[in-house]
Amino acid sequence: MPVIAAEVLRRLASFRGEEAPVTTCYLDVDGRRYLRHQDLEHELSVLLRGARTKANGHDSVTRDLHRIEEYVKAGLDRSHTRGLAIFSCTAHELWEVFPLPVPVQSRVVINSVPAVSQLEAVLEESEALAVLLSDKRRARLFVFELGELVEHSELFDDLPREYDTRGERDQGDVTNHVDALVHHHLHHAADTAWRASQQVPFAHLAIGAPDEIASELESLLHPYLRGRLCGRVHVQVNASVDDIRGAAVEMERRVERRKEADIVQRLRDAVATGRRGVAGLSPVLEALADHRVERLLVSQGYHEAGWRCHACGAMFVVGRKCGRCEEPMVGLEDVVEEAIEDALTKSCRVEICIGNADLDVLGRIGALLRY
Repeated sequence: MPVIAAEVLRRLASFRGEEAPVTTCYLDVDGRRYLRHQDLEHELSVLLRGARTKANGHDSVTRDLHRIEEYVKAGLDRSHTRGLAIFSCTAHELWEVFPLPVPVQSRVVINSVPAVSQLEAVLEESEALAVLLSDKRRARLFVFELGELVEHSELFDDLPREYDTRGERDQGDVTNHVDALVHHHLHHAADTAWRASQQVPFAHLAIGAPDEIASELESLLHPYLRGRLCGRVHVQVNASVDDIRGAAVEMERRVERRKEADIVQRLRDAVATGRRGVAGLSPVLEALADHRVERLLVSQGYHEAGWRCHACGAMFVVGRKCGRCEEPMVGLEDVVEEAIEDALTKSCRVEICIGNADLDVLGRIGALLRY
């Protein structure tokens, strides 16, 4: 499954439907939620029924919705796909489909621009994460990106056979020798992780090992990898790939929530001091119009109607006349989505924060400013 490139996202965000609106469809196709394909088709039909009402008979949108329906009904390989992001504008020959290995919130948006916020959230969480599992003899390394396995290494350092076949008296005290062999094995495992990181770089590393060797394994890692340790997973070295993938995805979520908490705290501090930070929809829209936004933070699922001036491009919560150039404005079904697209086209970072109460208190949207 291809990883979404940032430039693809920006290209979508810069698309404008001049002759017809753009239809965006996010569809949760998770097989754990919809066991049968007909269950998924029913969910889609309910979703599209409401969208057809919003389409108001527009020919291009009607064809978009029909094409989306036909695509899903044709059948999907849901073995690794849990979400779909579909962007269509028949009038402008736009058709982009992104199968995603993570669930999404089912939603259809009909707007002048593609609704890329959920796709942006997926991209934000797409940093590669490695899981290094080890016991005293075996080690396995897995690198995942968006739940997809992109690298896999295994090694086995067996104890000398005679330690298993000789009796206790014959063996004598071999504890120090065994400890040395285990240390050598863990060193080997750490080297394997370092070599793998040179071939397939990863941003985070989780360790899965018994408590008696986990700390030693961490201490043997290259300093670069120790700086990327993100926690421990409770998975045995002989676990299935699916179990390891599940642990990696859960760790990715924890890493992302910590990252979001840190950036929201930066926003809170900036707003509190009145320096390079604003919160609330109206102040954020004003900062976007002034090209002052460096990073935009939005609570997942936040939507508000608003207005845009086609003359100067500024957006407002209330209309109908532009507060900057006095020209008439057009109504927007979702000004928050438009703000996200506007930020992306201006090469701003966008953080879609999930369940962050501090950002919700600030008005569910905020921005760190360039000046």
